[in-house]
Amino acid sequence: MPVASQGTVKTLIPEELKDLDVSIVLSNTYHLYLRPGIEAVVRLGGLHKFMAWDGPILTDSGGYQVFSLARLRKVTDGGVTFRSHIDGSEHRLSPESVIEFQEKLGADIIMTLDECPPPDASLSAVREAVERTTFWAERCRKRHKDRNQMLFGIVQGGTSLQLRRESAKAITSLDFPGYAIGGLSLGETKNLTWETVDETVPLLPADKPRYLMGVGSPEDIIEGIGRGIDLFDSALPTRVARNGALFTAEGRQNIRKAAYKIRKGPIDVGCNCYTCRTFSAAYVHHLFKCEELLAYRLATIHNLRFITRLMQQVHLAIEQGTFADFKSDFLGRYRVTDEETRLAQKRKRQGNDQHTHVDKDDS
Repeated sequence: MPVASQGTVKTLIPEELKDLDVSIVLSNTYHLYLRPGIEAVVRLGGLHKFMAWDGPILTDSGGYQVFSLARLRKVTDGGVTFRSHIDGSEHRLSPESVIEFQEKLGADIIMTLDECPPPDASLSAVREAVERTTFWAERCRKRHKDRNQMLFGIVQGGTSLQLRRESAKAITSLDFPGYAIGGLSLGETKNLTWETVDETVPLLPADKPRYLMGVGSPEDIIEGIGRGIDLFDSALPTRVARNGALFTAEGRQNIRKAAYKIRKGPIDVGCNCYTCRTFSAAYVHHLFKCEELLAYRLATIHNLRFITRLMQQVHLAIEQGTFADFKSDFLGRYRVTDEETRLAQKRKRQGNDQHTHVDKDDS
């Protein structure tokens, strides 16, 4: 699911998303609540009409954004009181209001309000967050009335395998139509991420969707699918595109590098996106060097098409019973970002989130 926090996948229009074979997008309740406001979206015909997207939409509860505002919020069992990152005005979210807002927006899949503890939280703080997440999930389940929407529960627990087991048991007992694994990819090592996923997935019903929140690099999608994950969302493909990092079969390439100045061929010879069909890598390099706005559109088109093509290849491999071979071949060729560099970049972005603008497409 590409991220459309504020009702748009940055730089692209809905027709372009369809051309890229994007079938579902994610929008954010927190951002839409602050701007333009839930009632404004309702008066304008609901979120699908407002953003001119007739495909499925998943809205997250806004919990991640609120909990990123460490200096600006107060959490109790009743809900979260926070100050807007835009103008400092005070607001309050409760499990009931979050469900009400998402029902009014008219999303197809909606999420419970959960407490997402930071990766450096103490074990007692993580336990408290798990207990509160369960309490809130019960209230969300009770408040949810629109049966045309699927309400997903969220499993928390940090990297504590015991707390993950406890959370999964409690959340699945509420019989949601789908389940998400939250609170990962927040700064822990990938080994810890996958150890936690491996512990959690078998505890979730195999006949219901399993959603790994906030994970979207090509290598992590492949790893997640191999572990039984069905749904992913991430701003990473669009965010890194705007910074000139473009996906290829060999890994991310920095289009700003001088090596692309006279590159006649496309960014990725195996790609069929509009950017690669139409322009040379040298032209895209030129646009980035000149800071032309078209650069960000063309790069975003390429990265999203890379991901949708990858998913199509995965579907085919699963149908043919060759996914293990596909995974081995893909990961053998795809160069990943150095772990130390990745964690440093993650910490830097999270620090910016706490002091400036909290947008999932920049987090």
